[in-house]
Formats: sequence, structure tokens, C-alpha cells
Amino acid sequence: MSGSDGRVGPRVVVGVSGSLGSLAALARGAEEARRRGGELWPVLAWQPPGGELAARRGPGASLLTDEWQRLARERLVGVLKDALGDTGPGVWMYALVAQGSAGLALVEVADREDDILVVGAGRRSLWHRACCRSVTRYCLAHATCPVLAVPPSPLESELAAAHRRNVWRLGLDTRELAGRTVPPEGA
Repeated sequence: MSGSDGRVGPRVVVGVSGSLGSLAALARGAEEARRRGGELWPVLAWQPPGGELAARRGPGASLLTDEWQRLARERLVGVLKDALGDTGPGVWMYALVAQGSAGLALVEVADREDDILVVGAGRRSLWHRACCRSVTRYCLAHATCPVLAVPPSPLESELAAAHRRNVWRLGLDTRELAGRTVPPEGA
């Protein structure tokens, strides 16, 4: 069914950064777009190092902005290729690169009532909750359309545990691995 603006179905806007949480959100967003007969709109938001004001001050600011935007486009294309492969999502897709904070950019793109905004709801440590803004919380509080927060995969928590072990130079507990091994056939 085509809308007055020629669209086939709802837009499924997905926040993409390349993190495991955003890859899970992208897969879920593609699934939702296929299921609803809609369009997939992956969005990668970026900000200049040092923020918008710092980027405007220096000489050649427009050249740097163009370069940062080019790098953001390359990153988005790479993430989409890694996540969706050569076959793509199976629906119409409009990939966007937006300059600005991720939450604000996503809410501005997903501005129609029939849009669906899909974001990854990654595990957040106490430090991150205290010091960093949550894109998911921002979208839930400010979006005018339904927001689907995709929970992190179990793999993400295992990778985070391995990272902590490496950072603190902790040894691997082989007893933990032994409890996970699969017994050989016939045993």
C-alpha cells in the first residue's frame, strides 16, 4: 500500500555505530522492515572531535568537516556490508550520515508517527551511566514514534568480561571453561 508521498510502508530507522549493540539493532530493524513491508533507514551520527564549536574555530574547518563526513560514510558502508552482506536487507534501504549527537539525529530522522525507531540497548556500567549519555534513553524520552530497544546479545557480555580480564591482566579461569565444554560423543 503506497502512501501519499510514494512510500510503500513504514520507515524503520536504525541507529548504527558499528558496536555489537547497533549490529543487533540493525539486524532487528531489517527484520522489522521486511515483516512490515517498509523501508530500512540506517543512520550513523557523527560529531567532530572536540565538538561543533571546536570544529568551527580552526583554519580549514570546512575541509576537515568534509573529511570527517567522508570517513563517517565509509564507516557506515563498511558496517552495512559487514552486517547485511552483499545481498542487502531485502527491502528498500536509505542509508544516512547525520552530523550531530546520536540521540538527537535519530529522533529528527524518525519524525513521523508511523516510523519505528530501533536502537541497541547495550549493557551499561555504573561509570557509563554516570558519565555518558544514553542514546537509548534519549530516544525513548524524545521520539514521537514507537521505539524498539534491542537488548544486548549474550556474546556482548562475554566479550566485555574478556576485555576486563585483559585490561586487569587477570588469568583465564580454566575451571570456568571446563564447565562449558561439551562431552565427546558416546560419553
